Amino acid sequence: MSISEKIRQHVLSSLPKEVEITRIEYEGPRISIYTKNPEILAEQGFLVADIVKMLRKRIVIRSDPSVRLEEEKARKIIMKLVPKEAGVEDVYFDPAFGDVIIEAKKVGLVVGKNGRLLHDIIKETKWRPYVLREPPIASRTVKSMLKFISEKSSERGEILRQIGERVFRPQTYVTDYISITGLGGFREVGRSAILVRTAESNVLLDCGINPGLRKPTDAFPRFDDKEFDLSALDAVIISHAHLDHCGFLPFLYKHGYSGPVYCSSPTFNLMTLLQLDYLDVLRMVGSPQPYSERDVRKMILHTITMNYGEVNDIAPDVRLTLHNAGHILGSSIIHLHIGEGIYNIVYTGDFKFGETELLERASVSFPRAETLVMESTYGAPTDVMPRRSDSEGMLVDIINQTIDRGGKVLIPVPAVGRAQEIMIVLNKCMREGGITEVPIFIEGMVAEATAIHTAFPGWLSTRIRNSILIHDENPFKSDYFTIIKHPSEREEVISGGPCIILATNGMLVGGPVLDYFRQLAVDERNSLIFVSYQIEGTIGSRVEHGLKEVSVVDDRGKMRMVKVNCNVASIGGFSGHSDRKQIVGYVGRITPRPKRVVVCHGERSKSINLARALHRIYGVGTSSPVNLETIRLR
Repeated sequence: MSISEKIRQHVLSSLPKEVEITRIEYEGPRISIYTKNPEILAEQGFLVADIVKMLRKRIVIRSDPSVRLEEEKARKIIMKLVPKEAGVEDVYFDPAFGDVIIEAKKVGLVVGKNGRLLHDIIKETKWRPYVLREPPIASRTVKSMLKFISEKSSERGEILRQIGERVFRPQTYVTDYISITGLGGFREVGRSAILVRTAESNVLLDCGINPGLRKPTDAFPRFDDKEFDLSALDAVIISHAHLDHCGFLPFLYKHGYSGPVYCSSPTFNLMTLLQLDYLDVLRMVGSPQPYSERDVRKMILHTITMNYGEVNDIAPDVRLTLHNAGHILGSSIIHLHIGEGIYNIVYTGDFKFGETELLERASVSFPRAETLVMESTYGAPTDVMPRRSDSEGMLVDIINQTIDRGGKVLIPVPAVGRAQEIMIVLNKCMREGGITEVPIFIEGMVAEATAIHTAFPGWLSTRIRNSILIHDENPFKSDYFTIIKHPSEREEVISGGPCIILATNGMLVGGPVLDYFRQLAVDERNSLIFVSYQIEGTIGSRVEHGLKEVSVVDDRGKMRMVKVNCNVASIGGFSGHSDRKQIVGYVGRITPRPKRVVVCHGERSKSINLARALHRIYGVGTSSPVNLETIRLR
């Protein structure tokens, strides 16, 4: 399907002839305008803004391939135009779209005053520049994904054109029916997946796994349900990168899905990292893999990233906006605007409506919100988290007591979110003298996930962002931290003196933390501190609930019983989830107030109790459906 004649005529009539438009086509959720003189539109941005306002579509200006300089010539001109002080590290070209990505240490010097240097690059090379900040800690994931997408530029270009044709297809049916079906994550924690259906479109919110279970009907979303038709799926939206929300996504591509995935830029990088690690863990323990690395690569080519507040058409009758969820880097509250103002759904995913060192608290303001779909991980009346200062005090006390008796502190952490939060806290407390100075060892994916955090400082809390960008003080590069780069280094840590160890996985479900746990748990001088939620069925959950002997897989792949003699503690104040008070308060603060609240992502009793409480407090319609239950919203 070609671009509609109405759109074409409006674009042509709105732009001066000297722009020399060569073609107009769909590109995912956007419309691309190719021109021989892109610098005119770069200088006169109001021309494009007027078209966007009239069409209510996202517009991208691209140069026609015939006018672009050869890549090497363009590279030389860019390096000549950009001051050496900018510290350009690398330049990537995307010939399918005419983009050039410039990675530099000082972004401002590449942009120039009022964007003057970027305009000069467009004028001199006809390539459209994007500037990325070279992260203080190099990320293999970010670099390899940039390289892969650049190498597959032509293939990705064709994918986006096909997606665009589906997004902007003529609407066949009147949007008079809207429903949601829980395919996972209802009255349970894990394998989140929600199908949103209208008369015209099908959209999937999240596609996770339950890491503590192995039976497919319990561990994976229920795609066997009659409501789910993969061939009719228009889009998948991922709220954040934790595996219980994105871990099953490549499975869709294995079985023929060719549509888009929408998420934030940090989520894109983090979820790819975690999915590949998930496959490595399954391979090491000899478990079957639900998909392959090839399927992950397919997912990468079909992923479209968005910024908070950016509005995109994702189906003929659905518009998507992402808002900050405050849970982990890039985590998003998903807002769906359905039809021409007919209905609006807000899905929180996992969210934090409270203060953390790492991120700003969750957004509360939306254009409209008829139905709120909300997590309830800590939704019980007894789920009251301590004040942040009390949590930090408890952590400091346990660490100091452990060090005083010659022990080691093992903190299992999810690679993304809690790891970075705890790193910031440990660095601060040790620098201020609150914690006795001992080595802090970091192992597992924590180092790479932290590098990705430094690649996206603009998504962090104002305080941390300013610390990194303005004051050049990076808490993640503290001298207190030592990265364990190879398993052979663990023995020296374990046999050495008092120390603090942060290692993945946060629920003791694989990863290097199991090796430390096997050898440290038997010694009563040591401490094991949980700082994140332990999903039911995981080793972490069993230990947290007081089990004194558990079976774990050793480094040879054999099951071994481990006696838990060490001190075990759980500190809830560092969680990236909201507690009961914060959840209830969030519903009271959200504007506009939703007419209905659907509770998900919580243990059965917590979900039911929270739904009843919200109805009693706010007088809104509430429900706590089970998996495979469909709720008609309109």
